[in-house]
Amino acid sequence: MPLHSQVHPLLVLLLLVLSVSIPSDSASSSCPGGGDDAAIVAAAFRHVRNFQPQTVPACTPVQELRLPSRNLTGAVAWASLANLSALAALDLSGNALRGAIPGGFWRAPSLLSVDVSGNQLGGSLRVEPSPRLRSLNVSGNRFTGVAGLDGLAGLDALDLSANRIRAVPLGLRRLTRLSRLDLSRNAMQGRFPGDLPPLGGVRFLNVSYNNMTGAVNASAVKKFGASAFLHAGNASLVFSKDSAAPAPRRAPPPSPPPPPRGASTKKDPARKAKSTATEAKGNKHLGVVAVAVVCGVASVIVLLCLVGSVACGVVRCRRRKSGGKETEDKKAQPWGGEKEEEEVAVPAAAAKGASAATVVLFERPLMELTLADLAAATSGFGRESQLAERGGRSGAAYRAVLPGDLHVVVRVVEGGMAGVEEDDDDPAAAAAAFRELARFRHPNILPLLGYCIAGREKLLLYEYMEKGDLHRWLHELPAGRPDTDDDGGDIWETAAEEKRSISDWPTRHRIALGVARGLAFLHQGWAGSGRAVVHGHLVPANVLLGDDLEPRISDFGHLGGGEDATAEGDVYGFGVLVLELMTGQGRWDEASVSWARGIVRDGKALDIVDPRVHGEAAAGPEAEREMVECLRVGYLCTAQAPDKRPTMQQVVGVLKDIRPAARAPHGGDDA
Repeated sequence: MPLHSQVHPLLVLLLLVLSVSIPSDSASSSCPGGGDDAAIVAAAFRHVRNFQPQTVPACTPVQELRLPSRNLTGAVAWASLANLSALAALDLSGNALRGAIPGGFWRAPSLLSVDVSGNQLGGSLRVEPSPRLRSLNVSGNRFTGVAGLDGLAGLDALDLSANRIRAVPLGLRRLTRLSRLDLSRNAMQGRFPGDLPPLGGVRFLNVSYNNMTGAVNASAVKKFGASAFLHAGNASLVFSKDSAAPAPRRAPPPSPPPPPRGASTKKDPARKAKSTATEAKGNKHLGVVAVAVVCGVASVIVLLCLVGSVACGVVRCRRRKSGGKETEDKKAQPWGGEKEEEEVAVPAAAAKGASAATVVLFERPLMELTLADLAAATSGFGRESQLAERGGRSGAAYRAVLPGDLHVVVRVVEGGMAGVEEDDDDPAAAAAAFRELARFRHPNILPLLGYCIAGREKLLLYEYMEKGDLHRWLHELPAGRPDTDDDGGDIWETAAEEKRSISDWPTRHRIALGVARGLAFLHQGWAGSGRAVVHGHLVPANVLLGDDLEPRISDFGHLGGGEDATAEGDVYGFGVLVLELMTGQGRWDEASVSWARGIVRDGKALDIVDPRVHGEAAAGPEAEREMVECLRVGYLCTAQAPDKRPTMQQVVGVLKDIRPAARAPHGGDDA
């Protein structure tokens, strides 16, 4: 037998063995018995910043995906999540996710609970049939509509609150199994209760801050509480005392007075006919008047409820701030269980009729707003509108969107302002002081846009800065890099490098120079006034960043402030801020300042420069020299003796000399 005829079968057998024993690349990356859910999740979050793939175990069916408050930003590939056949619970709440949720996501076969509340999701939410879904929470987003709810036949809890949904979703009334329903804070139009599911099985309901029409009977108010209907509609939403009546009954016309003694009760036919017609006409008018009165009373009740929600009082805020250990203990308690909600500080309207107090906007004098409008724009000064309190001396602050798409921060005044004592009852003096503060205009100062005075309570309106404060950028964002509009695709990867990052040295120098300019301007006062303002509490949390990362100083104009409420104290605070900006380290105290000063004095300043800045590719000998000089500015400003510290005007000059190419922002000066 020829040799080739004997070898050939062996080669074939060898090839077969190799094909079985050596897996392909694709097979080697798969898990035994099927697909890898971890890979599916990684693909779904490939455009999401701060997502940690290692949080999802490999080769294990994902039944719960819970990533709340993880600082996730970007757009999720929702259709990929639909491939998780075992996914029952999804919690992505409290992040900054953007984009829309496509209908394909709802095809995940095992979904029972979805919570995407507190993000920046928007568009129209299209829900496809998902009969197993029991709970859906999309509150605190930017959705403009919801469709397909009738396909969620098994839904038990639905929260659509704090979105931009202007009409009651079609199909909502077909959700007969709902026990919890929250539609509040949407300015939603609809008819109550006709457009809602049967209320017999509903245990919790909130339709407040909407534009509902219809009738609310006494049994509904008793069952769900008056707060569920707070500012739920205008005069077209009436409240009936008769639980069986769909609308309040008209009051009967008053009986005519008895005729005078001796007067004839007989009338001629002409007078009788005229009298009858007049009576009928009068009765008709009386009926209309009665309805108007009832509607007016209902409006007053709603208004009083609104004022009541606003009038919870700064007293709570002050009590919380001065409550000592008791307050700290309450803050230490975790959320959950039956714990009573922490009280949120809201501005008080102590004076009668305070809801009608005028809001003054300096640059929009024709815009007519009241305290009630601010309450509506902040959801009754509720928790969902409250901004984080970090480093400020004023009371609580709330984000609001006013007519004309004007985004503002409404801040409660606590403690004295320049020219205004805390308990000053003179509104004219307060208004004059606020107008004077509003004249402090500089590219590096957060301008005062307006104010509202309601009795002793005073509110200030400032521009809302989308980028947040310097503390957040230094210590909370990864690598100190800015947010970009990364709703999908590879926008983060392709565009982030084109934007100025706070991690590069020129930007940090520009921030230091901008803060110095703003502080020097405050110390000098606006032209011709002869009035200077000391900040007294300059910390990174009080430095806000514009879209171009140009800094703006906020929270100025306060009285008091202790020993730091001097120009020299401001210089020291600026020096500490420079140390934090250059080193990237937080929590500075006297000991850490002394440590940093020693390093600079010993000529080793470069050793404590933030590695994110020192290690950048563009850093060379010249940049390193500039960084050291900037740290020396922090050293000079934190001199122990106040008279040894430079003035802020001198600091501006030194910082400009460090980088001669640095220029003042557009429209600014070298104050």
